[in-house]
Amino acid sequence: MQLFVRDLTVIDFSYLCPIRGMVGESWIVDVLLDGGLDEQNMVLDFSKVKRTIKNTIDEVADHRLLIPTACSEVRWQQQGDKVWMDFSSLQGDIHLACPAQAFALIPSEIIDFDSVNAFLQKALRAVLPDNVEGITLTLRNEMHETPFYHYSHGLKKHDGNCQRIAHGHRSPINIFENGIAAPKWDEYWAKRWKDIYLGTKEDVVNLSSLTLSPQAKVSEDTHYGFCYQAPQGEFQLAMPKSRCEIIPHDTTVELLAEFIANTLIEKTPKSEFKVIAYEGVGKGAISVKGNSI
Repeated sequence: MQLFVRDLTVIDFSYLCPIRGMVGESWIVDVLLDGGLDEQNMVLDFSKVKRTIKNTIDEVADHRLLIPTACSEVRWQQQGDKVWMDFSSLQGDIHLACPAQAFALIPSEIIDFDSVNAFLQKALRAVLPDNVEGITLTLRNEMHETPFYHYSHGLKKHDGNCQRIAHGHRSPINIFENGIAAPKWDEYWAKRWKDIYLGTKEDVVNLSSLTLSPQAKVSEDTHYGFCYQAPQGEFQLAMPKSRCEIIPHDTTVELLAEFIANTLIEKTPKSEFKVIAYEGVGKGAISVKGNSI
């Protein structure tokens, strides 16, 4: 007997890629269970599917930075709950010092659907009841008809897992200028924020103040340093300047939508703009700015 649930959850995360650097992603998860019927004549009650499987996936992968530990460009070490991570990519070197729960260590050379699928299945087999004989996950992107960007960020004021300094999203954007769809502006932001790290201005620190690994070789000319204290601990990051945009406020989707709208007004002050900015799949914020507002 098989039981399926489509759109069980969405994993919002970032991962390290030797070519693209740090990449924000949003993957939809579908699940298929094989097994015998239990005493309720069910493979697994749908409420338990949502509670057990979704919660496990959220716990081990969601809002984390996924690290391909078999990649030759990765170097990491852990002392207690703190992990130091160094990574080399074509976009520049990336260095982190964060609580262990900021990362998911994937035993693979690359982060892709297959490697993350295997990682998640291993975690799920440990929590499913005996009558569930097999589990199949499908990880997939949302299909977009409009441009989208991949961004990473951290929200130090968040009391949940968004406080982790390097998690992200794959997000579409829809912009209307004077009430008319403006695909040129969609394309503009998709290009501007391609594989970007959105850093909050008040979190920028001198690189010399960071306690990165001895292998970290950074300079103020090439890297931004970020550091903040949050409920889960202290988070530190050094990112190549070419892959960052410094935002003058927090990077919640509400404020990002407003930032985009204000930036467009500066470029075209006589227009009115409506910005529909997404944060991953099916959620986001709307900002309307212009002379008539």
